[in-house]
Amino acid sequence: MDSLDGIILTVFAILVIIYYKLEAIKSILYDETEESLGAVSASGSRDITTVIEENDKNYIVFYGSQTGTAEDYAKMFAKELVGKFSLKVMCADLENFDFETLNELPKNCLVSFFISTYGEGDFPDSAVPFEEFLLGLDESELPLNRLRFTMFGLGNSTYEFFNNAAKKATKNMVNSGAKLIGPLGQGDDGAATTDEDYLAWKENILEDIKDALALQEHEQIYEPSFEYDVLIGNDVQIDTVSLGEPSKQYLPCNTLPFSKQLNVQTGPFNQHFPYLAPIVKSKELFGANAGRSCIHAEFDISGSNIKYSTGDHLAVWPSNSNESVKQFLSAFNLDEDEMFRLKPLDSTVQVPFVVPTTIGAAVRYYLEITGPISRQFFNALIQFAPNNEIRQKLSTLSKDKELFAEKITSKCYNIADAILHLSDHKPWSTVPFEFLIESVPLLKPRYYSISSSSSSEKQTVHITAIVERNIVKDPLSPVHNTYGITTNLIKHIEFTQNFEDNNRDQSEISFNLDGPRDLFQDFKLPVFVRRSTFKLPSNPKTPVIMIGPGTGIAPFRGFVRERVKFLELQKDSNVELGKHLLFYGCRNEDDYLYQEEWPEYATALGDSFQMFVGFSRDPNSKKKYVQYLLEEQKEQVVTLLKEGAFIYVCGDAKGMAQDVHTTLVKIVSEGMSITDTEAIDMLKMFKTSGKYQEDVW
Repeated sequence: MDSLDGIILTVFAILVIIYYKLEAIKSILYDETEESLGAVSASGSRDITTVIEENDKNYIVFYGSQTGTAEDYAKMFAKELVGKFSLKVMCADLENFDFETLNELPKNCLVSFFISTYGEGDFPDSAVPFEEFLLGLDESELPLNRLRFTMFGLGNSTYEFFNNAAKKATKNMVNSGAKLIGPLGQGDDGAATTDEDYLAWKENILEDIKDALALQEHEQIYEPSFEYDVLIGNDVQIDTVSLGEPSKQYLPCNTLPFSKQLNVQTGPFNQHFPYLAPIVKSKELFGANAGRSCIHAEFDISGSNIKYSTGDHLAVWPSNSNESVKQFLSAFNLDEDEMFRLKPLDSTVQVPFVVPTTIGAAVRYYLEITGPISRQFFNALIQFAPNNEIRQKLSTLSKDKELFAEKITSKCYNIADAILHLSDHKPWSTVPFEFLIESVPLLKPRYYSISSSSSSEKQTVHITAIVERNIVKDPLSPVHNTYGITTNLIKHIEFTQNFEDNNRDQSEISFNLDGPRDLFQDFKLPVFVRRSTFKLPSNPKTPVIMIGPGTGIAPFRGFVRERVKFLELQKDSNVELGKHLLFYGCRNEDDYLYQEEWPEYATALGDSFQMFVGFSRDPNSKKKYVQYLLEEQKEQVVTLLKEGAFIYVCGDAKGMAQDVHTTLVKIVSEGMSITDTEAIDMLKMFKTSGKYQEDVW
């Protein structure tokens, strides 16, 4: 091969890489929003030691987060280190750094890690490069022998590989010579104890850090990370002020990326830059007697270059309801029209949302004001208590786990509910808004399993969502509602879109459907697609076993529609599908989702498709859950597993998924004449190889 051939092959290879990595390249070139940058040095260096020296830091708190929870706890921990010990702390995303010089950090620089576990024991996407760095270390040389660190993992005990990412990172670092300070903390979302798990770990770890660094502790005092500047009309051009836009690209002063050739808005679309997709169709799926609501919503993505695959998730960005916004503003005596700008006081801190903006816009579109309250937040509020009586109440509640659970958590109070309860419904005027910005978690997108097929619905994405609402009754307090903001927002759209708004109960939650500067008119919501490994086998002849009660049916509707479309496209080739079994459970006929569709799919797929339905609350039939249905079909299940069937489970992680696993262990053990331990090992191997997949919550 001569030099010209080499040049041609090199150019060809580069073109192939560009073709397959186009979206990633566009992401690097385009995604330069403030929200996406994280903590980086002024020089743009990714070298961790360089950044520490440039910014005069002596402590690092790293987070690897998939949905933002690990980030929230990392920032909370960093603020406490500053407040208690006056440390110079940098809180940063793992994905923003290279770690080749991790062992060259200053001697007294401690590192704390907050790492969530995603999927089947995986590191979150942003922490994968860090995982690869650890796996590439030669442990025999003890390459991290100068590093001292703490670790807090966030996971779900209903998954088999509970907190695997944090455990794996800890093991790799310790084996490479690093010293773990204190115990490995493990937050358990499966038991809904993450906050208490964190507080228990933190109580001990702060003492360990204090001893390790010979620190002096002082009374915790809030030190803002931002300079909060109040603006008046003459201080700023109005078209540069955010009124709640999903990202700065949507401000009137900016131009959205658009392809004239394709006539679509271009991305890449992600949590820093979502696409405003209109809901073109919505409908109520439950019957009139169900006593609950479930919405089918179809998002039109034809105006974008978004592509999705069957089995992916749609992230939907919510906004707070009119009622909760009004309550929060009133509780803290805030002026919703006050315009402000945030200026970081530390070069490694990023502004949390688009500024300048208004208090009203920040509360409605950027802050998670309806979520549960933590004892940590109560403890931080003590310094801003409006009087000594409330200060004492806050102090008592923040120190007593059981009392806090009884008086606050059990009543499902949000922040405004709680502080108004403590003050006999008198507003607080003593809490700086910049403190609330730093202490209240940011609104995060909600993820829904896509219930459509990318083969049959290329330009629309379907989701299936139970509307979450609960009326809390307390003899000592007014009746109040707790609710899922995204599902109730979609329900409000469904009411309005189908001209049912006049029939709405006056106690229903309402939303501003027009959005900032009317951006959300025509029922638009900010969305993006999150890739998933929850996919059908590539060989259509492979048998499939699908198990999904309730809205766990959503991805399987997509799977079945995918197979129907496949047969339509292959109708002249006499292709055969493997057996597809679907086990579905619901309460009764009133909440039997997509009931009218399944016979159509059965007709199209013929003998390759069978659906088994069980009702758990039907007075006319015996109670049946999906695991009972599996047991009834155990011979067929074993036969298909012997033929290489894939297993898919979607729905509740804590109860259903564990019961299904237990039932499958029994079926495999009996059907293949092996012990329960061998059956468990076999299913574990299926999970590791991707033949047993779960999409559970």
